[in-house]
Amino acid sequence: MRSSSTSESEVFSAAVMGLIEDRLARFVADAGYSGNLREAVGYSLLGGGKRLRPLLTIRCCEAVGASTQAALEAACAVEMVHAFSLVHDDLPALDNDSMRRGKPTAHVVFGEAMAILAGDALLALALHAACSSLQEPGRIAHEITNATSAMITGQVLDTLGGFAPGLGPRERLHAIHTHKTGALIRCSCRIGAICGGARPGAFAAIDHWGDSIGLMFQAVDDLLDVTQSADHVGKAVAKDAGAGKLTYPEVYGLEETRHEIARLRAQSLTSLESLGSNAEHLLTLTEFLAGRTR
Repeated sequence: MRSSSTSESEVFSAAVMGLIEDRLARFVADAGYSGNLREAVGYSLLGGGKRLRPLLTIRCCEAVGASTQAALEAACAVEMVHAFSLVHDDLPALDNDSMRRGKPTAHVVFGEAMAILAGDALLALALHAACSSLQEPGRIAHEITNATSAMITGQVLDTLGGFAPGLGPRERLHAIHTHKTGALIRCSCRIGAICGGARPGAFAAIDHWGDSIGLMFQAVDDLLDVTQSADHVGKAVAKDAGAGKLTYPEVYGLEETRHEIARLRAQSLTSLESLGSNAEHLLTLTEFLAGRTR
C-alpha cells in the first residue's frame, strides 16, 4: 500500500505549475479587457491557489499516454471556471466571505460590481480557452459548460434549496456536492482524457476516478472546516455549520466522515488499476487529496 503522507512538492511539480501559470497569464494579457477589468481578473485568477483542477487535467492526459502540452489550454479553462465560481461564491449575496487564499476577496478589493463582472469575464475567458484546445475543442467546451451548469445547480441547492421531494440529509448532501464540487473536478479529469485521446476503457477509468475524488475532496474540505484554523487553510472556517448548511461532519459526524474519506480513497485507487504504471501521478494525487491538511 502506498503512503498516505504524500507531500505537496511531490504532487505540484514546479515545472508543470509554471506552464499553467504562464498560460493563464497570457490568456489574461491577450483578452483585450479594460485596465481595471484586467486587474480584477488577474487578481482573482493569478493570485495563488493550489491549481488542483488544471493539474488533474494534465495528469489525466498524461495517464492515457499523451503530452502535458496537449492539455494545457483545457487545463486553463477549468481553472478559469473555478476562479469565476470563487469570485461569485464569495459575494455578500451568497457566502459573504472576506478572505480567500489568505488575502481579501475580490469584492472587498474592487467592489461588488467589478467582482460580478470579473467573474463573468472569467467564465467567458474559460470558453475561449476551451475552444483554443489542440484536441476536440468542441467536445471540451461542451464538457466545460455541462460542468459549470452542474456547479451552479449545486450552489443553488446549497444556498437556496430546491431539492426533489423525499430526500433525506445524506441524499441532499450528496446532491449538493456531486454538483457543486464534484462536477468540475470530474470534468477536469474527463477533459484531460479527451485531450489525450483516451480509448473507451481508459476514459471510463478516469471518469470513475474523477467522480470518487470529487466527493472525497469535499469530504476532506468539510472535515478541515471544523478541525483547522482559518490561518492554516487560508479562508474562513466553521461558517457552513453556523449557516445551517449540510456538511459531511454535520450529517455523518466526524468519525464517519473519516470512514467515508477512507472508503472514497479505496474506491479511487481501485478505479485506476486498469491504467497500470501510467496512473502513477494519479495514485500520488489520490493519496495527497485523502491526507491533505489545507
